[in-house]
Amino acid sequence: MMTSLSEQECLQMLATTTVGRIGFLADDRVQVIPVNFLLDGRDVVVRTASDGPLSTLPSSPVLVAFEVDHHEALAATGWSVLLNGRVSTMSEQQLESIPGSSTRLPWAEGDRSLVLRLTPESISGRRVHRAR
Repeated sequence: MMTSLSEQECLQMLATTTVGRIGFLADDRVQVIPVNFLLDGRDVVVRTASDGPLSTLPSSPVLVAFEVDHHEALAATGWSVLLNGRVSTMSEQQLESIPGSSTRLPWAEGDRSLVLRLTPESISGRRVHRAR
């Protein structure tokens, strides 16, 4: 059985995890980059390299996608949440004002001084449960 999640349920699901994927167009190809993230209200915040593949997103007029999913094989359940929105930059001071930001460090090594905020224009999700 598949059921749709409300926006509030989607945000509750996102708050339970720290890893997602950002999808976007670059050089006429779809790129999907795994990121660890911090939730700030409805917004997704990530730290990235100032010269990395995500660094051009704030200047892009195209919507990006952010997706997180989870499954529990033994329980035959899972969920998926998808956000579509635009990306802007944040200052280090803005990042520091978000609760939990000091403990959420990027997994990737190297310079991660560029802070990005994805502000969703849409949030959708589904929960799946398979009868045994």
